[in-house]
Amino acid sequence: MSTSNFNPVKFTPSDKDSFSKILNKRVNEYFNTNKIAKTGDYRIWIKVIVMPLLYLIPFSLILSNLFTHNFLIYYGLWVLMGVGLAGCGLGIMHDACHGAISKNKAINNLIGFVINLAGGYALNWKIQHNVLHHSYTNIANYDEDIDTSGIMRFSPHQPLKPFFKYQVFYAWFFYGLMTFFWATFKDFDQLFRYKKKDLLKTQKAKFETELIKMIFLKCIYYTLFIVLPILLVELSWIHVLLGWFFMHFTAGLILGCIFQSAHVVPSSEYPLPDENNVIHNELANHQMLTTANFAPNNKILSWYIGGLNYQIEHHLFPTMSHVHHREVSKIVRSTALEFGLPYHSQPTFLNALNNHAKMLSSLSK
Repeated sequence: MSTSNFNPVKFTPSDKDSFSKILNKRVNEYFNTNKIAKTGDYRIWIKVIVMPLLYLIPFSLILSNLFTHNFLIYYGLWVLMGVGLAGCGLGIMHDACHGAISKNKAINNLIGFVINLAGGYALNWKIQHNVLHHSYTNIANYDEDIDTSGIMRFSPHQPLKPFFKYQVFYAWFFYGLMTFFWATFKDFDQLFRYKKKDLLKTQKAKFETELIKMIFLKCIYYTLFIVLPILLVELSWIHVLLGWFFMHFTAGLILGCIFQSAHVVPSSEYPLPDENNVIHNELANHQMLTTANFAPNNKILSWYIGGLNYQIEHHLFPTMSHVHHREVSKIVRSTALEFGLPYHSQPTFLNALNNHAKMLSSLSK
């Protein structure tokens, strides 16, 4: 993929009796029969209230100076903020940026704004995740979720470097830096790159306008979550910056482990397009070959991570709210088996993490 333009990969069109056509028909029948919408219901609105509180209540306690005398509680509150921050991203922002919370686009955009609590920028996230990751899952040089700028190797088609033999040990540290990078320089780098690749048009955005908006929102973020604590907390500014970093490290580690355990695993394939930039498979089949579920029976985990343990269902129906994943997964599994397609799923999250670690080790050789 050129750095100055974007040449999209094409997939084989699906026919009337294909897996995707039959699956879509059956899933639509499920929603029509039960007279429910594919967007969120009362369950998602509970999260819209609870998740930001898990982030903002600890922050309020930090500003109150009630626990500045106890470093264990003080830094524990920053870590709890990180848990809440990851929950906001996984549980509500993710659905909102996919247009899955409400039929009302304005409501989705408003709730998607929660990414700014992490110092991120929704437009960049939509391009990286909705456009590049979902359209080109596990395709080297297209899916930015497996592009680590040469720090790690997430695809067998990426160059092998000697220090990758240690990536199974150091990868977790870099996962922890994910939202820290969002809050610092990554958004600026992405916005300029997406301008060069002409990807801003996928969101009907203008570079100059978005750059001004992003700088403005970054200033608000830094004022609220760094400058304000430095002014109000009765501790040295170093403790504020350390707490802020611990918050981001906690959130980034959670997000990295969740997303990579669904794609960078031994069961996943890494297809490449041919000389005409075509992958000879339909997109739905491609998603089945590059994606894996985990912990389908863990309702608490599923609630917290916004149903992303049902990653297969999410990739097949990205505009469907995660509150429906559990029921829809039954339809997807049976239809996949009927068509001879794999349905990869690990029984627990620890199994999925172990699988990811195995893949990191395998890709290091």
